[in-house]
Amino acid sequence: MTKSDLAVNVAKEAELTKADAVNAVNALLDNIQKALKKGDKVSLVGFGTFEVSKRKARTGVNPQTGEKIKIKASKIAKFRPGKNLKGAIK
Repeated sequence: MTKSDLAVNVAKEAELTKADAVNAVNALLDNIQKALKKGDKVSLVGFGTFEVSKRKARTGVNPQTGEKIKIKASKIAKFRPGKNLKGAIK
């Protein structure tokens, strides 16, 4: 499912225009992104939790040459599904 497919489904279920649904989906995703950028955790009860996780710097191997390379520390977004979501996809 793409973002536009999601917006179409939201429009149908919430009885909104497609434009309003697109704006709602974009606003939701933008706000999740802004919260994560600030380092906040976003919890949607029953659905799941988005949070930022830190990866330590490490040594990797270039698969083509076998040469060791240094991989810098980084931050990534993680999602942990909630109880209702886990139950829905079993």
